[in-house]
Amino acid sequence: MSRSSQELGGITLLGGQKTEYRADYAPEVLEAFDNKHPDNDYFVKFVCPEFTSLCPITGQPDFATIVIRYIPDVKMVESKSLKLYLFSFRNHGDFHEDCVNVIMKDLIALMNPKYIEVHGIFTPRGGIAIHPFANYGRLGTAFEQIARERLFGHDRQ
Repeated sequence: MSRSSQELGGITLLGGQKTEYRADYAPEVLEAFDNKHPDNDYFVKFVCPEFTSLCPITGQPDFATIVIRYIPDVKMVESKSLKLYLFSFRNHGDFHEDCVNVIMKDLIALMNPKYIEVHGIFTPRGGIAIHPFANYGRLGTAFEQIARERLFGHDRQ
């Protein structure tokens, strides 16, 4: 099942020869495309092992693996635009917890997924590793309860 040029009309970054790597926080680079299977509930998972941001106090770099899981509804995030978006945090000064929540909220604004979770696995600095986890399930649906359950059980060993 292929996609028509009309379905791909909003995708401008994939396949481009002159990719611009933004050095400032740039949520506007995110692009979405139509989910051809909105009647199926399924997870999409991205693992981004080269995420960097800056400490808002010291300006030192923070490194993380960002794991994004979501259950799409009508729209899905295009992966190259996601890569460029995450790269735009490189010179962005924010705490780990803020980065994870901002990523989640930007993806909700783009796609309006049924469910989404973002987990930041930050490299230890000063002897402490920080692993923030944020999630959302669409209110008034079964996904709201799933979000609550996954929030409180996401890191059980």
